[in-house]
Amino acid sequence: MTENFSLEAALKHQDKALQAIAEKVINKQRLTDEEGVLLFEKGELGFVGALANHVRERMHSDKVYFNRNFHIEPTNVCVFTCNFCSYSRQYKHRDEGWELSIEQMLDIVRKYDGQPVTEVHIVGGVHPKMNLEFFCELISKIRAHRPDLHIKGFTAVELDYMFRKAKLTVEEGMQKLKDAGLQSMPGGGAEIFHPEVREQICADKVDADGWLLIHETAHKLGMHTNATMLYGHIENYAHRVDHMSRLRALQDKTGGFNCFIPLKFRNKDNDMSNVPESTIIEDLRLYAIARLFMDNFANLKAYWPMLGRQSAQLTLSFGVNDLDGTIDDTTRIYSMAGSEEQTPSMSTEDLCDLITAVGRVPVERDTLYNEIKVYADAPLA
Repeated sequence: MTENFSLEAALKHQDKALQAIAEKVINKQRLTDEEGVLLFEKGELGFVGALANHVRERMHSDKVYFNRNFHIEPTNVCVFTCNFCSYSRQYKHRDEGWELSIEQMLDIVRKYDGQPVTEVHIVGGVHPKMNLEFFCELISKIRAHRPDLHIKGFTAVELDYMFRKAKLTVEEGMQKLKDAGLQSMPGGGAEIFHPEVREQICADKVDADGWLLIHETAHKLGMHTNATMLYGHIENYAHRVDHMSRLRALQDKTGGFNCFIPLKFRNKDNDMSNVPESTIIEDLRLYAIARLFMDNFANLKAYWPMLGRQSAQLTLSFGVNDLDGTIDDTTRIYSMAGSEEQTPSMSTEDLCDLITAVGRVPVERDTLYNEIKVYADAPLA
């Protein structure tokens, strides 16, 4: 879809402001917030796609990363009431949701004994009885059972609640989790940072400053984290750029983010069902502009269970270099919101086929983007 707009054409764009942006991208110069908004307002898909593909090739050649992972979702019972969420159940209706015990979660880990998975991803609702001590015990037992398994867990929303309930500072709480065996954090709960939007879609949970503080503290303790943005609902272009700009500033300061993950709003069975979802064209433009604007984020991830595998494949021509992992049908967050992937599971072979079909080279990575195996010529195992 970028073939009709070459890099040469981008540099000769009839709109002089867009031409200037193309020249800055080619010369590895940072885009301003105003230029980011301009790209959303005026940058057609072919233009931003050609530039994003150029940056991706410059940074990663033809490599596309994935990992072998599975999720544990301890509960979907939650004290918060985010309007966009199709996943959680309020505590007073907890009989409609699920609550896993530590032993049940360890059984999920044991199911992967002897399999070459490298990461367990732990994230769920904010349950008032699943406190910091509960999760420290879970983490330490996973670590004791399988020391080689990287433990990535808990959004800043979950952590903020845990720390406040335990009457600990962010640094004290993060250190406690690290000592128990937590190694990195996902990027969920960021949504849109701007208070104009946040007050309408998730007013009762941790704000932007709190989210950023938790991630900054994790970085200071030597833990890497991810960053997300929920797009395609009531936000405007300036809100998107403000969000990305705040993430970019923290990355300048700490260098602790592994990747940026735009997350598409899905409107099934939630309090924002009246809001139409974004089109695939707008999705691809968002990924491309994120690649151009987030110049200090090495990795841009398309989370295929949310987009659907075919749409995720398309993003590989618009700046994306990571497709997350095998998942193995262990997450319900997006299937409950109406995503195309109702049973989100892909084998390593499935992922490699998806990547090679668009002329890219599949590379299995660990959580920190160390390369484990390049599948260009190696047989699948």
